[in-house]
Amino acid sequence: MLHFSANDQPNLPFRKAIKKPIPINCVQIEETFEVETLEGTLRGKAGDYLMVGVNGELYPCSKEIFEKTYDWVEEE
Repeated sequence: MLHFSANDQPNLPFRKAIKKPIPINCVQIEETFEVETLEGTLRGKAGDYLMVGVNGELYPCSKEIFEKTYDWVEEE
């Protein structure tokens, strides 16, 4: 079994990829929260986002990750 350390990038032939622009629903929660996910119960901090995935699943996303990886979609 291969094992990779969190902060040690292996010497592999990595390629660049970009996430598909799939709109999702989300809401910023202003207090700590818990959500039942496919991986078990996860917690969100105040200011984190509650996301609805492409299959309808709920999961938390930290505010910092959200701001780095998502842009708002203008609704028509």
